Amino acid sequence: MMALSRADTSVLGRWWWTVDRWTLAALLSLVGFGYVMLLAASPGVAERIGASSRDMFILKQVFFLAAATAVMVSISVMPVKLVRRLALLGCIGALLMTMATLSVGVEIKGARRWLHLPGLTIQPSEFMKPCFAVVAAWLLAEGRNYGWRAYAAVGVLFFMIVGTLAKQPDMGMLMVVASVFFAQLFVVGINIFLVAGCGVVGVLGAVGAYFTMPHFRDRLNRFLDPASGDTYQVTVAMEAFGHGGLLGVGPGEGRLKAMLPDAHADFVYAVAGEEFGMMICLLILGVFGFIVLRGLLRLLGERDMFIILGATGLLTQFGLQAFINMASALHLIPTKGMTLPFISYGGSSVVAVALGAGMLLALTRRRISRAAQDEE
Repeated sequence: MMALSRADTSVLGRWWWTVDRWTLAALLSLVGFGYVMLLAASPGVAERIGASSRDMFILKQVFFLAAATAVMVSISVMPVKLVRRLALLGCIGALLMTMATLSVGVEIKGARRWLHLPGLTIQPSEFMKPCFAVVAAWLLAEGRNYGWRAYAAVGVLFFMIVGTLAKQPDMGMLMVVASVFFAQLFVVGINIFLVAGCGVVGVLGAVGAYFTMPHFRDRLNRFLDPASGDTYQVTVAMEAFGHGGLLGVGPGEGRLKAMLPDAHADFVYAVAGEEFGMMICLLILGVFGFIVLRGLLRLLGERDMFIILGATGLLTQFGLQAFINMASALHLIPTKGMTLPFISYGGSSVVAVALGAGMLLALTRRRISRAAQDEE
C-alpha cells in the first residue's frame, strides 16, 4: 500500500486520503478478473477467427486493460470542475463521431457503430455514454438556477443522442442511456407526470422498434419462444454454466467456450461459469453490486446536486451494463451485445468504462469543506 501521510498536501497525497479506496480496490479487482478471463477465453477465439498471432491478440487487450487502469486513476485525481469540462468536450466529440458512423462507419451485423482509425477500430457511443451522464447531471443541476433553458438544453441533447443511436441501430445502448437519464430525472425531482410521460414515450418507442426493426423483433421472439429461431449461443452458454457446476472444471479446461463465437466478449460470464464455477460467478456479481451500493451510500451525506446526479448516473450505467451482460448469458433477458465492464474483450468498451469509473471516483472523493470544493 502507499505510504502517504495525512499531512501530505501534494496532489497525490490529497487524492489518496480523499478517494474511496474500497471502490478503487473493487474496480481494480475487476481489472484483475479481466486479465484472468482474457487468458481463459481469448486463445480459442483467436484461433477460430484466424488471428495472425494469438499472442498479439492477447497482448492487444493487455495493453487496453493497462491503458484503462491509467485512465481511471488519472481522471480520479481531477477536480470536479475539470471532470465537468472533460465530460462536456467528450460528449460533444463522441456525439459527432457517433453521427459520423451513420455515413462512414463500419457495418457489422447490419449496424453501423464503429469507425476505422489508423491502427484501431473504435465505437464512439461507448465514450458518449459516461460523458452524457455527467453533462446531463450538470444541466439538470443548473436547472435550479436557469429554469427551463437548462432543461431544454439537456432535452435537446438527449433526443439527439437517442435519434443517432436509433439510426445505427443500437437499441441496447439507447436503453442504457435512456435509463440513466430517467434515473437522474427521478433524483432531481422533476414533475412525476413528466417522467411518466417520458416512460410512455419509451414504451411506445420499444413497440415501434419491434414492428420496424427485424433484428430487435427476432431477438425478442427468440427469447419468448426459443423454438422460433436460432438460440445457439444462449443454449451453449447455459450448458457451460451447468458443466462448470459449483467450483468449475479448472482454468483452461473448459471445452464449451470453444463453441461460443463471442466467448471473449458478450458471453465471457459463461466462460467464467464453466472454468471457475458458480462461486466465482457469484463473487463477480458481488463485486459489481458492492461498487454500486458503496457509491450510493457514499452520496448520502452529499449536498451538491451535480455530484449526486453525476454519480447516480454513472453508477446506474455501470450496474445496468453489468446486469445486461450477465442476465443475457443466463437467458434472463433477450440477448444483447453488451460487454461486461473490465472483463469482456474490447478496447473501446474497457477504456470507456474506465473513463466513467474515473469520473465516479473523482466525483465521490471526500471534500473537507465547501471552500475546498469550490477551490477544486
